[in-house]
Formats: sequence, C-alpha cells, structure tokens
Amino acid sequence: MPERSARQSVEWGVATRCRRGEVTSGDRAVVAPVPEGTLVAGIDGLGHGIDAAHAARRAAAVVSERPTSDLVALVQRCHLALRDTRGAAISLAFVSCLENTITWLGVGNVEGRVLSGDPAATRPKGSLALGRGLPGHELPTMAPAILEVRPGDLLVLASDGIAAAFADSLDTSGSPQSISERILAEHWKQSDDALVVAVRYLGARS
Repeated sequence: MPERSARQSVEWGVATRCRRGEVTSGDRAVVAPVPEGTLVAGIDGLGHGIDAAHAARRAAAVVSERPTSDLVALVQRCHLALRDTRGAAISLAFVSCLENTITWLGVGNVEGRVLSGDPAATRPKGSLALGRGLPGHELPTMAPAILEVRPGDLLVLASDGIAAAFADSLDTSGSPQSISERILAEHWKQSDDALVVAVRYLGARS
C-alpha cells in the first residue's frame, strides 16, 4: 500500500526482486522524512548474494540512522562505512516541500528519472547524472543537481537490474506502489537483483 511522508508531501512505493536462484537481495531502498522534505535512497550492493546484501544493508543503516538533505556528506558517510565491504552504488534524492525541488546525486549505477505529472508529457523531465566510482572503494567529485518539480511529478530510482529504458514510455497513472511493481514486471533483468522506488510529489501540506 502507498506510504506517505513529510506532512503528506510525498507518497511512495517500493518493488524488489532477487536474482533467480538467490534468496536475498543486494538492493535496498530508504525513504525517510527530514526537515522540510523527504530523503530517498536507492542502494545496489556490488554483485549479488549475501555479500552484496551485507553492503546494501550497511549503507541503508547509515542513511536511515542520520538522514539529511546534505547528500554529499551522506554519501561520504556511506563510503567510510562500506570500506570493509564489496561497496554499493548509491543514488540519493531530497524532495523539498518548501522549494518545490528535487536535489539529487548518484555514484554508481542506480538510475534516476523525474517524470511529469502531466499525462500529455512524452519525455522525462530529468535524468540523474551518475558519477563514476563505488562508495566503499572510490568516490568522484560530487555536485548535486537541482530540478524544479510540481505536484503530481514522479521520481523513480532503479537499480541496474532494471533496464535503463524503463522510463521511455512509462505509464505514470496509479499509485507509486503500482508503478514500481509495473516497472519491475516489465523491465527486470532476471540475471540480477532489481529494485524500483517510485515517489510522487504531492506538494506542501499544512
């Protein structure tokens, strides 16, 4: 069922699946309220199986324990915590209900898209620029990007177990949970773990 956060400023859904033959996933999502907005994380532990799951859980714990809108600092904290693990790709987004913006940052291969809530729109409003590197092993120079959003717009983060073209003709109707499940069903690469987190911006609520 849809979840809500930050004075009802967003609703979200998460869908995940293990690589065929595995019993645990190396992909994790975190959605956490922070002052004036919501923090969203998509995390993909390197590879698959138990070691990938361990790395993803470690990064998710760092994000969950001290969520912040300072995305660079958060990636750096994850980097330090992951040094004795395989490492994990991490994409972060802060949805501001005061500024009507999404600030986002990615290191590794967790894709990000923002899609318009206007059903007539035919292309994503924005695609997350991913920095080369892997938290836990090597970080690039990081500079978050900022994108203006309107109520109804949709943020999607997807691990590389999802085909990168998932947003090219995405139907954004329905709840974020149903959208996440639809992307997973239609674009999952069965040779890898997969994660989709979809977040719809509702606007500031009093």
